[in-house]
Amino acid sequence: MRILILCTGNSCRSQMAEGFLKSFDTNMHVRSAGTSPSGQVHPKAVQVMAEAGIDISGGKPENVDQYLDETWDYVITVCDNAKETCPFFSGKVKHRLHMGFEDPAEATGKEAEILAVFRRVRDEIKRDFYNFYRLQLTRS
Repeated sequence: MRILILCTGNSCRSQMAEGFLKSFDTNMHVRSAGTSPSGQVHPKAVQVMAEAGIDISGGKPENVDQYLDETWDYVITVCDNAKETCPFFSGKVKHRLHMGFEDPAEATGKEAEILAVFRRVRDEIKRDFYNFYRLQLTRS
């Protein structure tokens, strides 16, 4: 199965979703990209994923343009902006899905409050993508 996860910056939510999907099944081809990629994976995303036993520290935000000609079983947007600005794929896309999550990078407050938002969003992504993964297994 080939899955592309899209976000705006490709620094938090899409990176976390990619990490979880790869941890569920190493045979899946999973990539993430952004419509306007940032310079690096957010350090707090790396931190909270490490707490969950998943290392995304080697991830690099990528531009979705490099994947437009490829064939995908699923293209999944995880933020409303990426959903609305999702580019045209000249390759075949079998299914498009949207699973929206709050952007933890916009969290404000004290360090502990910001980390709490990152952890909550991480847990929501894990739950929703695990449910997605389980549903795909029953279809196969």
